[in-house]
Amino acid sequence: MFPRLLAAACLAATFLVVATPAAARTEHDLSSWTNVTVQGPVAGDLVFFAEIQPRVQQDVSHLDQLLLRGAIGYKVTPRLTLYQGYLHVAEPLRGRRDRNEERPFQQATWLVPVPHGELQSRTRFEQRFRSDGNDVAFRLRQMLRYELPAGKGKARPLIHAEAFVALNDADWGPRAGFDQLRTFAGAEVPLFGTSTAELGYMNQTVNRTGGAVLVNHIASVTMFVRL
Repeated sequence: MFPRLLAAACLAATFLVVATPAAARTEHDLSSWTNVTVQGPVAGDLVFFAEIQPRVQQDVSHLDQLLLRGAIGYKVTPRLTLYQGYLHVAEPLRGRRDRNEERPFQQATWLVPVPHGELQSRTRFEQRFRSDGNDVAFRLRQMLRYELPAGKGKARPLIHAEAFVALNDADWGPRAGFDQLRTFAGAEVPLFGTSTAELGYMNQTVNRTGGAVLVNHIASVTMFVRL
């Protein structure tokens, strides 16, 4: 049931992209996102993760963003972990001074019991400060991630969808309401120990100001190093 619901969400997102009216001025881009995340225990029920993610966009020709994110978490139960984290985003601009974003966030990660495979829910609340504005933008993100079962040492089919909602207007761009939707299809590949890599295609549909819509086609590679 759960994988069918998530697959339906992915299909619905694709339909929305295809059905977007021409008046919305849809733009397309090709990108490559690479993410390396290191995670593990600190002490007792305290855990951490730290990640670096360069995003090469504009038809895979320009480093659009470099994300540096870290968080400390507390395992409330074996299935529920709460995090406090911080993200720094560097945006190199051609011929202009780089733009930066600072983003504290709170996160709840929940492993949902399902009969087959593994379903994970991630809820993240962000407070966004950017160098070219004065306002704080608040945003809520919700992701559902499902892995299909597979034999030991084999690649596992993987899908996930994440919706972003802006909670207020800010002077540097965001407007309250739907912000973006990301859908992913690929596989989780075992590496060394319990470390894994996730390889696949991500579709990012972004609601821009002025009625424009960006559809980003992303080759996504994420490596999880588990200590």
